[in-house]
Amino acid sequence: MPSYKLTYFNVRGRAELARYLFAAAGQDYDDNRIQRDTWPALKPNTKFGQLPLLEVDGKPLAQSYAIARFLARELGLSGKGSWEAALCDEVLELTGDLLKEIIKYRFETDETKKQELQKNLSDVVFPRFLGFFEKTLEENGAYLVGNGLTVADLAVLAILDTPLRSMPGLLDNTPKLKAHRGLIAALPKIKEYIGKRPDTDI
Repeated sequence: MPSYKLTYFNVRGRAELARYLFAAAGQDYDDNRIQRDTWPALKPNTKFGQLPLLEVDGKPLAQSYAIARFLARELGLSGKGSWEAALCDEVLELTGDLLKEIIKYRFETDETKKQELQKNLSDVVFPRFLGFFEKTLEENGAYLVGNGLTVADLAVLAILDTPLRSMPGLLDNTPKLKAHRGLIAALPKIKEYIGKRPDTDI
């Protein structure tokens, strides 16, 4: 089994899906959480000048979704066969699109524009994407892909971690998605990880 080192800041952010994958598989890894003030010195030595960065036996792999797809394949969480793997990719692409919308709001500095983006998230963006996930669960069952845990389930768990902190009723209109989140978060290895991870804003 190769050795894994995951480098990211001490927040959930773009590394949390990889951490969930490691947790779900019971795979040991070095969770290298760096402080912001150490980043400028480290940045020139990273592959593309960005984090997260996964090192596999010392070989670097960048880009959070490339890391997630690799780990899903390596750890047996990419579904059964190429079709289920493609359906997992479909969900990953959706969570990536949703993340872009969340980031636009979070990093907007103009207060008027920020309020507009917040309203758009609440009224348009979240209902649209949560509706996609809800419909998938209605059609597939307890899990988003196939009949067991995959990277798709963990990606949706991760993408909703931060929004639910400020919008606790976010899933009230999507009961199957709400039940899905409860199911995945209660899996013993995931529950153990959530219970011991650092409590961060994002």
